[in-house]
Amino acid sequence: MISVHLCNDKTLWDEYIVDNDGHPMQLWGWGEVKASHGWKAERVFVQDGEVIVGAAQLLTRPLPSMLKGITYIPRGPVTDMPTREVVLQALADYTKVSIGSVALTIEPDWTAIVAPSGWHSSQNHILIPRTLILDLTKTEDQLLAVMNKKTRQYIRKSSNDGVTIKRIKSHDAIGECLKIYHQTAERAGFALHDDQYYYDIASELGDFSPIFAAYSGDRMVAFLWPIISGSTLFELYGGMNDEGQQLRANYALKWQVIKTMKEWGIERYDMNGLLNDGVSTFKQSFADHEDLLVGTYDYPLSPLYPLWKKGLPLAKKIIRTMKR
Repeated sequence: MISVHLCNDKTLWDEYIVDNDGHPMQLWGWGEVKASHGWKAERVFVQDGEVIVGAAQLLTRPLPSMLKGITYIPRGPVTDMPTREVVLQALADYTKVSIGSVALTIEPDWTAIVAPSGWHSSQNHILIPRTLILDLTKTEDQLLAVMNKKTRQYIRKSSNDGVTIKRIKSHDAIGECLKIYHQTAERAGFALHDDQYYYDIASELGDFSPIFAAYSGDRMVAFLWPIISGSTLFELYGGMNDEGQQLRANYALKWQVIKTMKEWGIERYDMNGLLNDGVSTFKQSFADHEDLLVGTYDYPLSPLYPLWKKGLPLAKKIIRTMKR
């Protein structure tokens, strides 16, 4: 018999996510960050009798009045191929009865899906399905071989120009990263959370959220901030200042992070989305392929779902907020 059970044990939850190759956005700490910034987080196991067959971190964002809320599973649920259909149905039923949202939205870390009855593909993407995932089980030579020739040159150049890479943890060093991030956001024209949001990520995720920075002498010139789980890295944030741009510091930085992740046993390095912009061109220079995840699927739970799907101004505003 299929049943759904709340999990209130952080250690048990994270052990399951790590041991079952779950995405870092399914870790307990990610839910705690979102819970401190406008969401409600619930973690549930789906069981077949006494056996756990799936897990999902449910993030619910309140909506005004009759819409109640939208429930979202980022890069989840965590389940094996044979149990996907039963797990998805159990999660939809649980969300309808226990949460009462207008819809359940999922963006699984899957490359293929046969959508069960009731699920609909949506173009209201929160995470970009077109991405680039490096296979870190390959050797360094194999990874270098598929890079753009200029990328290999810039890696060598920035290293020869004295760029050094360090892992940083202190509050002050994170503050330096955020100064660079604000400069990057202003230059590129995208919005940021308030600084406390990023400090909360560092605090709640701890070693699941290692931060790396590039230095010229004692000056931080670039940073890269991923989150990791058992086998997957997911890039969250990165940026560089004018000096970092001149030194091509982001090339040496990303390559060092790739090598470090290989040493740590990470097997999948997800660069978190590709658009038609300069940042995506930089990402694409590290490989000769792209990856396409299944995208966004909704399970309507209310007669008011069409209002959400058709993109009311409120819905669009919420989607933009969810992406940040």
